[in-house]
Amino acid sequence: MFCDTHCHLYGQYYDDINLVINNAFENKVNRFIVDGCDGKSNVEVLEKVKEIPTMFGCLGIHPESVLEYSKEDLDFIEKHISDDKIIGIGEIGLDYHYGKEDKEAQQKLFRLQLELADKYHKPVVIHSRDATQDTINILKEFPNVKGVIHSFSMPIEVGREFIKMGYKLGINGVVTFKNSHLKDLLKEILPHIILETDSPYLTPHPYRGTKNESKYILVIAEFICNELNISLKELALITNNNIKEVFKI
Repeated sequence: MFCDTHCHLYGQYYDDINLVINNAFENKVNRFIVDGCDGKSNVEVLEKVKEIPTMFGCLGIHPESVLEYSKEDLDFIEKHISDDKIIGIGEIGLDYHYGKEDKEAQQKLFRLQLELADKYHKPVVIHSRDATQDTINILKEFPNVKGVIHSFSMPIEVGREFIKMGYKLGINGVVTFKNSHLKDLLKEILPHIILETDSPYLTPHPYRGTKNESKYILVIAEFICNELNISLKELALITNNNIKEVFKI
């Protein structure tokens, strides 16, 4: 069985989250890590992990929320970071895709949340888009903090750097895209990967154009196994061991 290590199973995206969970169970996915992105979603994450036995949560402020978050949102994360089934801080990081006007504010928010991870000995889930070097430089300021590079799709040299720093690489539906270079890296990075969907985004081929769900972890897993000529059992063992190492579940 597999775990969807990064998804956004919020009420705004899914009318029936229990149906999403059941669909996943039928496709060899029996655990879920749902990530917060802002004050509202963090509250929902906290509620969901209490309601759903197989769901765990991470709390965080996404870089795209840098202009809207408040000190109260950070206080909420700190207040609940040691709650039962809250296993990390995320989704956090840097995103310069739409410009660098708020670059300094993003970096400040990123460091504030890394400080919380360091203080409470929690892993982090890192979002990095068009900000690779700044992400690496800031993470190096916190050598005791480890975690996952979410939606990894960078060059192999960058992957090696993150692995050297002690991070795992989150692989999702992007690996199945016809123009993706990730499949060429799989053999080298396999010992260091975990699987994720980023639902409702990044639906794998051949289901692109539809809303992503945790059940598609199996599609991603089968694609990787076909590329590497390994069994689902072997991939499940590797990824579950990595999940246990990072998140202690």
